[in-house]
This record gives sequence, structure tokens and C-alpha cells, in this order.
Amino acid sequence: MDATELFSTIFSFDNYAELLPLVSNSIIAGALLGLVGGLIGVFVMMRDMAFAVHGIAELSFAGAAFALLIGANVVGGSIVGSILASLVLGLMGSRAKDRNSIIGVMMPFGLGLGILFLALYQGRSANKFGLLTGQIVAVDDVQLGLLAVCSVVVIVGLALIWRPLTFVSVDPAVAAARGVPAGWLSAAFMVLLGLAVALSIQIVGALLVLSLLITPAAAALKVSARPVVTVLLSVSFAMVSVVGGIMVALAGRLPISPYVTTISFLIYVICRVIAWQRSRVRHHRETAGVAAAN
Repeated sequence: MDATELFSTIFSFDNYAELLPLVSNSIIAGALLGLVGGLIGVFVMMRDMAFAVHGIAELSFAGAAFALLIGANVVGGSIVGSILASLVLGLMGSRAKDRNSIIGVMMPFGLGLGILFLALYQGRSANKFGLLTGQIVAVDDVQLGLLAVCSVVVIVGLALIWRPLTFVSVDPAVAAARGVPAGWLSAAFMVLLGLAVALSIQIVGALLVLSLLITPAAAALKVSARPVVTVLLSVSFAMVSVVGGIMVALAGRLPISPYVTTISFLIYVICRVIAWQRSRVRHHRETAGVAAAN
């Protein structure tokens, strides 16, 4: 199989213009998730909680699978599962070591429950697969409204605790000495993170939620240390990954998640190359300056 045949196997742009209106809700949802993921991902990286995102995603997947089994709202079930996981981590995992061990226990439990519920589900297999790998045409008006409301809750919540949460995340010892309520802020952040994870699963699936909540922020931190620039870049990278992945997936014959993760990964690689190039230039200038001084 040559490159042309491989491309035609993966992509088909026939009737693309007619198909585009069918995913208008998904594009809006993707933009909202990009905004939420880009904002909260910066704090996830600052607080070294990438593993926690994966743990929350597993219980969120279990909640969504249970809702699918009983015929309830899948987004609602996903949110319930995420919030329960977030509360457990927030209340029991105050220290990083405790948190990681709790996540290690929760992940297989949540994944096992989710697989059990999907095995008991007798409906369309596409619904099962979509919870793991994401969907592009499954966002109806009701789900979009719920996604929009939850996105606003996460954004407003982050705005309210942004400054003290940044202080606690950057220098927890000094923040504690100045009386900043680190425990309350951590619990509030975990709830917001749980909502963000639940929303992300609806687009990229439970298995690849890290590509939305981790990779864009990690890429942004590689090219800028300025807080405002980092946040703007993180949001931009997340939006490009999700919306771009939806647009490409519409012409593709694969689930949405490979496209989203590929775009996100390419952005991260480019940012790493930029950071590496800057480091080389800086090292060269420093070496030249030392040589000139001698």
C-alpha cells in the first residue's frame, strides 16, 4: 500500500461541506473544552497532578458507563463519577505520596466498574466505544447546554480562586505561613478539575483525556515562563487540538481521539524544539561572553 492509498483509506473528503453542519454542536463543545482544559491544565502542571487527572478520568468513565447502562444522562453520570473521585482525592490525599497511592487504587477499580457496566449494556456498540475514544456527532443540544453550564462553573470558579491558588501552587510553604487556606483551595480545585475531566471525556474519551488537560499546558510552559502568556498559549493549543481534531476527524474514518492527540503531540514537539533552540542560543551567547571577557 503506497502513501496515496493509505491516505485515501484514512481520509475521505467526499460531501465534507454537507457533513460539517452535523458537528456544529461538537465544534462549539470542543472550543469550550479547549478553553477549560487550557486554563485548568496550567494548574495541573504547576501542582504536579497529571496522575490525578488519569485517576479521576477512570471513575468518570465508570459513572458515564453506569449512566449509559441505566439510560440516564451520560454527561451527568460522568460528572458524578468525577466529583466523587475528586472529593476522595481532596479529602484523603493531602500529601503527594498519599494521593498517588490512592489514585493507584482508584484507577483499576474505576476502570473495572466501567468495563462491567459496558459489558452489561445491550445497546449500540458505538456508544460503548465512544466513552473510551470520544465521539464527534454525539453532542446534542441538551448535552451542549450542560457542557456550557459546567464550563462556565469551572471558569468562574478558577477566576475566583486564581490568585491564592497560584500562590499555593508556586510556594505552598510561604502561602501556609501567610495563612492562605491551602486545604480549602485544594479541595475546590479538585472539584473544578473533576468537572473539567468529565467534560473532556465527552469529546476525547476516557483513555486520552490527558491530551487535553496536560499536553497543551506542558507545551506552553516549554516556550514561556510568563503566567499570562503561558495561560493564553495553553488555551490556544488546547483549542487548536480539539477543534482541529474534530474538523479532521469529520473527513477521517477513525475515532476523534487519534487526531486530537496527534495535533496536541505535534504542538508539544514543536514547543520542545523551540525551547531546545533557545537553550542552545543562550548557551552560545554565554560561552561567547565568557570567552570575550577572558
